[in-house]
Amino acid sequence: MAAGKKKTPTTKAAAETPTSAELARNIESLDALFSKVGLTRHRRGSRKNILAKARKNIYSPEELHRPIAANVHKAKNGAVWLAVPGWTQYHWLWHGFSTRKGGVSTAYAIEGTPGELNLGLTADDSAENVAENRRRIVAAITGSRKTPLRTVKQFHSGLILYGPGCSGANPFRADGLLTDHPGELLGVQVADCIPVLVADKKKKIVAAFHAGWRGTVQRIVERGVGRMRLEFDSNPRDLIAAVGPGVGPCCYAVGQEVRDAFESQFSYAADLFHEVFNSDPVKTRYPMLFLTQRAPGHSDIGPSTHLDLQEANRRQLLAAGLSPKSIHVIGGCTQCDRELFFSHRGAQGRAGRMMGLIGIADK
Repeated sequence: MAAGKKKTPTTKAAAETPTSAELARNIESLDALFSKVGLTRHRRGSRKNILAKARKNIYSPEELHRPIAANVHKAKNGAVWLAVPGWTQYHWLWHGFSTRKGGVSTAYAIEGTPGELNLGLTADDSAENVAENRRRIVAAITGSRKTPLRTVKQFHSGLILYGPGCSGANPFRADGLLTDHPGELLGVQVADCIPVLVADKKKKIVAAFHAGWRGTVQRIVERGVGRMRLEFDSNPRDLIAAVGPGVGPCCYAVGQEVRDAFESQFSYAADLFHEVFNSDPVKTRYPMLFLTQRAPGHSDIGPSTHLDLQEANRRQLLAAGLSPKSIHVIGGCTQCDRELFFSHRGAQGRAGRMMGLIGIADK
């Protein structure tokens, strides 16, 4: 060794300290090991990033509200209804989603306001009013008050009927209808549930489905497309569909039993649920008025679980083979948009009924 130079001692700890490249390789090996067993290594981030990640699946109702994407029509008789954009090119196809506006019923209207378009034979309204309202919406869509309207006695099932003869004072029990018979309208009643309309644009077959959460779990829309294939040899690529207005993910809070039901049936169920914080301006401004003596964890605070029933039925249409471009989601929320729609939940069970309607025009 040269004179005047001292050898720097190398400790055992310093010799064993891995370099940055070695650390990176070790971390990659660790990530690969976690991946094999379906886990992900936690990566610590800044407080801001951690909070953002924690909140990414938590929404306000306003963030989840889906605006109406339809053509709003007002008939000469006053009935207001929604048409699917792009469907007017099919001149043989009658269709529409009714609203609460433009009828003669006053059972659910605010005193002094115009009559409403209740289409359901409810306990609070007269049969005469409902009959007149049905004639109005039929005329608005088909041009004639005399067009037959086929309905069913709905009971939140997956049952679908084919063919005419589903009208009269005692309709058959089902939640879906399909036909190739021209000159009549098929109608399903809703007041928060989702009406879904499907048409075969080549073979001129039409169908209407009533999809509440129970019917959706029973795959009524998927079954309906399957029935169209069975009865008429319809090709899903030739089908067009419209998911009508119903209670939106902004308002549709559900319990764990509903989530369990969906998770037992659909691999994509996690995509249908959102955690929602409902902001109450009164509680925000006067929080002391709402304090309770309940133990922590037992007060009614925190996010609620909301279901996107419109998206659930869109996903069923995709699973049945329809192209994404052939499916139109009308949007709107029956509970939010109370001036335009009836809402069973929003009115605490006392509400009129709307319809999703579809038919084949007379030859």
